[in-house]
Amino acid sequence: MGEWNHLNTQKPIWVRKPDEVTKEEYAAFYKAISNDWEEHMSVKHFAVEGQLEFSGLLYTPKRAPFDLFDGKKKRRNVKLYVRRVFIMDDCEELMPEWLTFVKGIVDSEDLPLNISRETLQQSKILRMIQKNLVKKSIEMFNEIAENKEDYKKFYEAFGKNIKLGIHGDQKNRKKLSNLLRYNSTKSTEDYTSLSEYVERMKEKQEFIYYITGESREIVENSPFLEALKKRDLEVLFMTDPIDEYAVQQLKDFDGKKLVCITKEGLDLGLDEEEKKKFEEVKAQFDGLTKKIKEILGDKVEKVEVSNAMVDSPCQLVTNEFGWSANMERIMKAQAMGASGQAAYMKAKKTMQLNPEHNIVKELQKKFAADASDKTVKDLVWLLFETSLLVSGFNLEDPGKFSGRIHKLIKLGLSIFEDEEDAEDAADVDDDADLPELENEDQSAMEEVD
Repeated sequence: MGEWNHLNTQKPIWVRKPDEVTKEEYAAFYKAISNDWEEHMSVKHFAVEGQLEFSGLLYTPKRAPFDLFDGKKKRRNVKLYVRRVFIMDDCEELMPEWLTFVKGIVDSEDLPLNISRETLQQSKILRMIQKNLVKKSIEMFNEIAENKEDYKKFYEAFGKNIKLGIHGDQKNRKKLSNLLRYNSTKSTEDYTSLSEYVERMKEKQEFIYYITGESREIVENSPFLEALKKRDLEVLFMTDPIDEYAVQQLKDFDGKKLVCITKEGLDLGLDEEEKKKFEEVKAQFDGLTKKIKEILGDKVEKVEVSNAMVDSPCQLVTNEFGWSANMERIMKAQAMGASGQAAYMKAKKTMQLNPEHNIVKELQKKFAADASDKTVKDLVWLLFETSLLVSGFNLEDPGKFSGRIHKLIKLGLSIFEDEEDAEDAADVDDDADLPELENEDQSAMEEVD
């Protein structure tokens, strides 16, 4: 009788010690479990011992798949083994939704081999494994962040996932906030982290300022930045739609509150003398703000004078606890969104005037001379509609706006329709003075008779 030969002497890669595994072996294993044609960006090889025992490998891909956020697709990112025996490759309880891009395997020593899906969903062991997998994933991302170029590629591919984690993972929100990167007024080309922002903050600066918008080009030229740039205060650019949701959950960082500069109540850190001077200027424009509010009616909640602008005559801010202009745009774009909710949450606008701007000063003089001047009222509407556009809102009636612009174009081309109308009216009056032909004919016949 022949002797038994042990053929599969090779240990699984995740059971071996990390210093025994080569880069080529990690790369080959990654391609085998992920069906990716590229090599991985980073790998985390770990073993956990204690109350629970499990080991595993986690990989970060170099690029995001095209169907990363496809909710209908089954998640087959982390394979579950029990004592080197394959159990399933679509265990959704192993990883939270925001980590669906991470590939790998986990091998548990504590789960039973004949475990069912129903048992898995209730398993405390699996919840502990998930907690550790999230922890190891965040450690892996921090290792990538040590190389700025690699992290830039990672963040461009998976930045949305990190922000999704900020929104949904309360336990790890603080750790994830260190992984966030944004462009800013002082870092327009390269990303900056929140910790780098805090390091650059002014001595008496209390807040982290940010602005949300459709694109970097739009927010860079926003009138909301003017006063902050003048005071050399850095502003973060949040141009990803998911930023609006993430920042609602991330209230502060390192003890510094995050403040949206497109909302009312912006604190620029004025000293007592500056505040007193501004209050005096504000009192001078009370009449103008009341008059503009009368003209605009319910289009704005209120009209006030503000020191948040330098070169722009006016802007529109929203309520501190309501939607921003960018959030309103995002919600309106929802194909299956409820119109009732959009109307209820619609941003309440406050029109802010720049008291140092020549247009505002001249408007005040015009209203003082003739409060019922129709031309000045048209100019107020034009100011409101242009501030809607630069503040990120949509025009409710583009037809009226274009009509006012056409009037300005005609004035620039010296086309005065009112004078032509007056000449036509004068011609009509002259014709009215002429005697009627029928009456002339009748009087001539009577003379013949």
